[in-house]
Amino acid sequence: MSKLEVCGGCNAKIAAGNLDKLLYDIEPLKRDDIIVGFDKKDDAAVIQMSDDVAVIQTLDFFPSMVEDPYLFGQIAATNSMSDIYAMGGEVVCALNIAMFPLEGDFDILREIFRGGNDKVVEAGGSLTGGHSIHDPLTKYGLSVTGKVHPDKIWKNNTPQNGDVILITKKLGVGLVTSSYNAGLVSEEDFKACTDQMSYLNKYARDIFVNYDIHAATDVTGFGLLGHLSEMAEDDFTIVVDSKKVPVLNPAIDLANEFYFTSGGQNNRNYLGNKVEFYIENMGLEEVLFDPQTSGGLMVSVDRPTADKIIAEFNEKEMQIYEIGEVKLRRSTPIIVK
Repeated sequence: MSKLEVCGGCNAKIAAGNLDKLLYDIEPLKRDDIIVGFDKKDDAAVIQMSDDVAVIQTLDFFPSMVEDPYLFGQIAATNSMSDIYAMGGEVVCALNIAMFPLEGDFDILREIFRGGNDKVVEAGGSLTGGHSIHDPLTKYGLSVTGKVHPDKIWKNNTPQNGDVILITKKLGVGLVTSSYNAGLVSEEDFKACTDQMSYLNKYARDIFVNYDIHAATDVTGFGLLGHLSEMAEDDFTIVVDSKKVPVLNPAIDLANEFYFTSGGQNNRNYLGNKVEFYIENMGLEEVLFDPQTSGGLMVSVDRPTADKIIAEFNEKEMQIYEIGEVKLRRSTPIIVK
């Protein structure tokens, strides 16, 4: 069976600045039952169905960042379902979205579907169909439906002054995956990266739902700083402690050797006047801008809650990292010290 062409992941996203230009004058009908739309750049749409049930809708797809089709299916599905977890919800069902070459080996597509289905099953959801077309470049993802109580929806822009920022996965995915096929990343480091990408954020969400989460998002194509910028919005500044940021090997070394990603450069250009750096570490800067595929959940919680969450994650031997704090607005939305 042939391997996939590597050229994608969330590094394939249209730049945030271009999206702003595309969408600025598009005004959707504002239905009363749509309680979260794209006006606040949140992770998914939420529709209230009753006093007790709201439906979460999201979709995501991209070209592959790995050669193994089964692994690609797992990563793409994990990434697609992550937005449900970022809103505090649970996955109910999913639809395949697939593009595949007309003359391609359909055993490859079958393995992609198998990998995606296995992750949907692991999430406790049902794969219920989908849509596929022929395209010169293979792409795959899911349209996902989830559910949540209307009073328990997490939004991405509602932190509180004094909050602690926690994140559940390491950064540097874009740098590692784009450099692996050039022989610049070891098999061990690449496996650590792909293991992380295929790890469901369900397990972190299942812990977080037992606590008062002030704001939440998942870290994907706009990088850590892009998603922090959305969280800070107009009222707050988030101060990132660069010494506490978790990074995959060898992402910083790659960045210091100028093995940048196009997505990282797009993020840097878009966020240029929104970030103040008080560090002299170009490699780490690039990691903070790096687009993440199937990145971790990031939450904003008060200090006592953060301590309890960290203790529970540690007890269950799950990754959790404290990387910063929320302050009342200063000169920029983000400060990196």
